[in-house]
Amino acid sequence: MEPLYQQTHKQVHEIQSHMGRLETADKQSLHLVENEIQARIDQIFSHLERLEILSSKEPPNKRQNAKLRVDQLKYDVQHLQTALRNFQHRRYAREQQERQREELLSRTFTTNDSDTTIPMDDSLQCNSSLQKIHHDVDELIGGGHSILDQLRAQRLTLKVGALLGDREKAPCFGLIQQGPRRRSLTSPTCACPTP
Repeated sequence: MEPLYQQTHKQVHEIQSHMGRLETADKQSLHLVENEIQARIDQIFSHLERLEILSSKEPPNKRQNAKLRVDQLKYDVQHLQTALRNFQHRRYAREQQERQREELLSRTFTTNDSDTTIPMDDSLQCNSSLQKIHHDVDELIGGGHSILDQLRAQRLTLKVGALLGDREKAPCFGLIQQGPRRRSLTSPTCACPTP
């Protein structure tokens, strides 16, 4: 376990020294340096997995110390990984700002036209369609009301015809003509026999 620990510890220090090269590297070699550092970090993580297994196999009196040393190495490598990611994030943000700056500098600006139009065709068409649908629904409801009124009139005509056919019920004819609302207010009930 000790030789692998020493080798891994040495690699961690090498990566720390390589992290300084990131700041001074030119744009062409920057990706190569980042990839090299990431490959070394991945290799150290594989060594750490092996070291964790070996530290659990140490004698009980050395096990706790071995695990502590491995955990310290793991913490150092995670710190290096985080530092690399932060550097990459800053680089991506800087490159994006440079692209946006170049785009703004290369854009040609023109004056506004004297005839400014606002594209409202879709909104206008949607609004007119909604108004037409609203009008059609109103017509449909009005047609339904007139049909119900006609049915009520037919019912009244049928009742009157039935009453005129049967002279015994003729005194109730006046009540039928008054309609259902007035009938309940003017006279309590009809004394005619019901069919």
